[in-house]
Order: sequence, then structure tokens, then C-alpha cells
Amino acid sequence: MQVRLDDLNAFLAVARAKGFRDGARASGVSASSLSEAVRRMETQLGVRLLHRTTRSVVPTEAGARLLERLAPALTEVEAALDVVNGFRDQPKGTLKLNVPISVARLVLPALVPGFLAAHPDIQLEVTAEDGFVDLVASGCDAGIRYDERLEQDMIAVPIGPPLQRFATAAAPAYLDRRGRPAHPRDLLAHACLRGRFGSGATVPWEFEQAGAVVRIEPAGPLMVVGGATVDLAVAAALAGAGIIHLFEDWLRPHLDSGALEPVLEPWWQSFSGPFLYYPGRRLVPAPLRAFIDHVKAAGR
Repeated sequence: MQVRLDDLNAFLAVARAKGFRDGARASGVSASSLSEAVRRMETQLGVRLLHRTTRSVVPTEAGARLLERLAPALTEVEAALDVVNGFRDQPKGTLKLNVPISVARLVLPALVPGFLAAHPDIQLEVTAEDGFVDLVASGCDAGIRYDERLEQDMIAVPIGPPLQRFATAAAPAYLDRRGRPAHPRDLLAHACLRGRFGSGATVPWEFEQAGAVVRIEPAGPLMVVGGATVDLAVAAALAGAGIIHLFEDWLRPHLDSGALEPVLEPWWQSFSGPFLYYPGRRLVPAPLRAFIDHVKAAGR
């Protein structure tokens, strides 16, 4: 049975995007071409692969099974063809990264401009989201996460600062009005500006001093959901609405300017920096190899 490689890629694009229009935007192929390719595949295979309604497109059971096996297989085909990229003077192609919003804001700005300047034939696509994703199924070449979110079969390369800290801070006017906490548990009596992941999970605030770790679940007037809303919490802290607990690098400009005052600084907890990670059981595409080399050079 001969099925065209382009048709397999078309099915993959539509199934991942859950629609022909979104699949067309993601793949750069017209929606009508994708629809024709999927119909051709279904005719050749004698099985319906997608349930189509006016509102959504979802794989049938047969389509879901095919998608499960097809995504990693096509990724390997692309990586194998990319081997010839290593013989070019300059690597060429697309590099797709999935990163947390904090990394997109705090780590990548120091790396991306130099990488793009050094590799003008590489197009970089960055998706920022805080949930952990299946790189192969999502079509990404690599991701960036912190070590507690890494899977064991991944190769990990340190990227950005080797150590980071969480900082706790508030506007001086707020602290003048409500008092300055002397111990992390004092925060339970304060207005705290919290965050929650899109999954619904909240992370306790952790503090550490002389080996003692204190975890608290403070309350307050504002809860932001998803990393994209963190700037709202920062703005509320600057306006004196409460105390914020966030990456030190995110708050550093406001701490340096005096707009925010450090709170419980001797208790600020350090943690290891993020890692660039990618599957260990596949060929490394040339654009990704170039980015890994760039990251390692920046680390040195």
C-alpha cells in the first residue's frame, strides 16, 4: 500500500490542530489541500481517520492509533533527512522550542538574538506555556523546563543561570501600612498575591534558612491563573495591593529602583536553573544541534 509522505504530514497537521483551518495555518498548506490529502488517505486505507463536524475535527479510534505511531515516525524521518544539513556551511531549517513563560521572559532574551545573528538560515519558533508537553506529539524539537519536570529518557543541557531564587517583595507603602513580616508564617496575616497553573494546581510558597524549610499557603485579594497573567500580579504589588513571591530576576528591576522592598530576604530559597531537553533516542536535527552549541558556548 503506497501512501504519500505529504498526505501523512497533512493528516498529522490536521489531527494536531484539531481542524483544517488551524492545520493550514500551522503547516503553511491550504485547508483545501489538507482536506483532499486526508480524503485520499482514507480512500487508500479504507478507514475513516477523522470525525468532522462543523465545530471540530477529532481522530477516530483508527486515526488516534495511527497518530500515536505516526508522530514519532515522521519526526525520525525528518531527523534522518536533516543529516545532510551537517554538510552545509550554515545549518538551515526550523527549530521549534516549547518553554515556560518565565524562561521566555528571563532566559531566552539573552540567547536568542545572538543565535539568530549567527544562524540566519534557521527559523526559530517558540511556544510559551507552563504545562509539561510531549515533545514528539507536539511537533517540537526541544523544550526547556526545570529539573523536577524532566522525564528520565531525555537528554538535558543547562541553559541560563545555574542558580535562581524566589524573591518576596511588596511596595514600601504597603509594608508601612501593614507591617514588615519577620518570619514566613507572618505572611498568613498579610494580603498575598498568588498564582495558579492553568491545570488548577497552586504551588505553596517555600522559604529556607539554615537548613529549615517553611512552606505556607497564604491568602490574599488576587489569584492569577497562568504565567501570562503574572505581570498583573506584579502591577498589583507595585500599586501596594499586597506581597508577591516570584522569580528574583522578574522582580529585580523593581527591587533596584526601590518600587518594591525585599521581604524576608534571608529566607529566599535558591533552586537550580532550567534545562534544555530533547529526546535521547533520535538523531539531533542540525538547527537544534546549532542551538545546543550556542547554549553551551554562552554557558562557558
